[in-house]
Amino acid sequence: MEQWIVWLIIIVILTFLEMITVGLTTIWFVFSGIVALVISFFTDNYLIQFGVFVILGVILLVTTRPLLQKLLKHKNEATNADRIIGMEGIVTEKITKNTPGEVKVDGKRWTAVADKVIKENSVVEVLEINGVKLKVEKVEGE
Repeated sequence: MEQWIVWLIIIVILTFLEMITVGLTTIWFVFSGIVALVISFFTDNYLIQFGVFVILGVILLVTTRPLLQKLLKHKNEATNADRIIGMEGIVTEKITKNTPGEVKVDGKRWTAVADKVIKENSVVEVLEINGVKLKVEKVEGE
């Protein structure tokens, strides 16, 4: 079998693997396989072709993958729920370190967690939103 056919088969297999995994790993070796395919038309030395394939693939993987992953990373969409961060609310169910409680903020009831015990009817400030839970802390002086 001719060497260029072997490289073509390798390119097709790696392309298929990249399509089913979408991990940006084998795509770099697809590119280096294309270069090795082109080189196979100029030299019959399989070691040179394979060396170019491996070295170029590793160089592309190491240098460009982190950059491309940053560019393709999905950004979190802010929701209007984020507006309650920094607002004050009233504890409607006691919050302990290991058990979530309930807080009323902006007219709505939320499950809330805190690093310390916070008693019912205490005033708290919303620090962050984790999914459907608020992280709160007691407002000093209350």
